Amino acid sequence: MAVELSAAAPVRRTYAETDMAQVECYPMSGGTVCVYTCRAPGKDTVNEDSVAIVETGPDSGLIAVADGAGGFRAGEVASRTAVEAVLKALDEAADGTARDAIITGIENANGAVLDLGLGAATTMAALEIQGRSIRIYHVGDSMALVVGQRGRIKLQTVSHSPTGYAVEAGYMDEDEAITHEERHLVSNLIGSQDMRLELGSALTLAPRDTALVASDGLFDNLLIQEISDSIRTGPIEHALVGLVSKARARMDEARDGVPSKPDDMSVVLFRPA
Repeated sequence: MAVELSAAAPVRRTYAETDMAQVECYPMSGGTVCVYTCRAPGKDTVNEDSVAIVETGPDSGLIAVADGAGGFRAGEVASRTAVEAVLKALDEAADGTARDAIITGIENANGAVLDLGLGAATTMAALEIQGRSIRIYHVGDSMALVVGQRGRIKLQTVSHSPTGYAVEAGYMDEDEAITHEERHLVSNLIGSQDMRLELGSALTLAPRDTALVASDGLFDNLLIQEISDSIRTGPIEHALVGLVSKARARMDEARDGVPSKPDDMSVVLFRPA
């Protein structure tokens, strides 16, 4: 898989119903961002994931991944609507912090998806960048990780799902959860009357840390340790190419003892300069 290197200032890119043939990388917010999004192998309908990458200042920005909920109508519309609502709130935030705008944007996204009247829903994971400080916002089972150069996981969100909560509580290990028959169930979605936003604490990135935001197409095919090992070292663009190649190979061929669930997949990596 080839890598496209490009630069733009300020960065403002959205990806909706997109099938990328290669990873894209460009400078952003005092670091480098790489992105990949594509529908599931063999799928004849559109990619229901949407991605937004936007700079809000020289060393600040937002990365958001939304995954239209499978089994619901118009998942691609829900994910795109949610991303657009968050970006609109950021654009209108003349005063106050980005944190306030993102919270307002996700709340507005919930109302906008409900107002579609389609029964649609979406997950979302968003990464706010303020210099070396980051903060995670998430709803559903799209997830975020921060991995140190030596492979230590410094941050990992908990999926809002029965299996996610079971793993967090110690009732189930990751190997069991990734192949569990109820893995697909999600208990918190944008587009529901009782949507709940989880807001993480601020975390300061070390120079060689790598932050990842992705839809569940990645986490249903690779274990956390496999992901960590793939992204912790080496050029960030090569890390994402290797990660995506490994996950799509799993989707293409199911083997005993190895997770395999074809799904739309969106992955964004960010590493400070």
